[in-house]
Amino acid sequence: MDQVLARVHASLTEVGEVSLGGLSDADVVRLLDELDGVTSRLARALCRVVAEADRRRLGEATGARHTHQWWAGRSRHTHADAARLSRLARAFEEPLHAPTGRALAAGRLRVEQARVIVQAVDAVPATVDTADGVTRLIDPGVRAQARDHLLAAAAEHDAKALRRLGRRILDVVAPELGEAQEARTLAEEEARADATAEFEMNDDGHRRCQGRFSLPSHIGAMLKRHLFALANPARHTDAELRDETGGWKPLRRRLGEAFIEYVERYPVEATPQTAGVNATIVITMTLEQLLVEHATALLDDGTRMSAAQARRLACEAGIIPVVLDGQSTPLDLGRTRRLYSKAQRIALSLRDGGCTARGCETTASGCHAHHDDPWSRGGATDLTSGRLLCPRHHRLAHDPRYAMTAHADTKVTFTRRM
Repeated sequence: MDQVLARVHASLTEVGEVSLGGLSDADVVRLLDELDGVTSRLARALCRVVAEADRRRLGEATGARHTHQWWAGRSRHTHADAARLSRLARAFEEPLHAPTGRALAAGRLRVEQARVIVQAVDAVPATVDTADGVTRLIDPGVRAQARDHLLAAAAEHDAKALRRLGRRILDVVAPELGEAQEARTLAEEEARADATAEFEMNDDGHRRCQGRFSLPSHIGAMLKRHLFALANPARHTDAELRDETGGWKPLRRRLGEAFIEYVERYPVEATPQTAGVNATIVITMTLEQLLVEHATALLDDGTRMSAAQARRLACEAGIIPVVLDGQSTPLDLGRTRRLYSKAQRIALSLRDGGCTARGCETTASGCHAHHDDPWSRGGATDLTSGRLLCPRHHRLAHDPRYAMTAHADTKVTFTRRM
């Protein structure tokens, strides 16, 4: 054994000392291909040894419940990685998966391809319920056919493509049963996705919320499509697509901004009265806070926002501001009538054509309806006091650092205050 290991290390050392700079392009390609194959062969050899260690239960010497736990501790693999390779090693010991192990040993497969093939073959059911309600047994030879088909396909497809092929393998090896099995599999996966839908969101204490979610795939696809539509560069000006340094905003930031717009502009009439996103958010501030440039407002969940932000949201989103006098008695309770109606929005679109900020080319569909006479200061929701502003200029209109000037041509300009 010592001599075998010495030869392995010597060969790897020799390869590692090759001067890559002196190789031709063809030699680099050849070396890359050969090392890929060698990596697969080493992985198969490793699986053989792991399977032997599992048979001997070597982990019991240290009290490990499973061999992969013992091996992870020795090798510094994560438990998950060690468990995955151990499962693959045990699978190769079965006659059904032995050809897959031999293909890996020959360097014709990659480890992830082999794992996908094993999983796809194991997923072939023993029975299938057909459309006429009859339960049919699947011939044991079908699994071997599925394995051989995927091994052949592995010569041209990576693991991701093989996984897609594996999901529909019955269509190839047993087409009379494939559709019925796929329908059952899809129904089970959809039911599981619905039953495990989750959404978590937490405020980090620095004016940001972070979270995670798990949703059915078709819902994720719908959300993604909505956000990509909102983030479409055609809806935004050049300035909106650039960050604070003048560089292009990365896609993930544009999608984040699209998600903000998605929530802020969700139609209030579509939200339940007691569980609407914006319609049930109550912002409390004193009359003095409402009118001054620099102030804060209190939300009903105990968090705070700037009064400028509150005034901006009051124009478009369905928040309900409660303004208090010095004795903390309600002076005015906002209602959704302060929002521009669909007919008014159409009229504003026909009149303004798009964002009324001079030089901005955002079309009407990408604009908010803004009150020139702020609703918070008694302004009315009518066409004479309304105008269209794109999201960026709408923020500037409520930003105390900027002054907005209206001109005779109905356009507005913004100037940063000194």
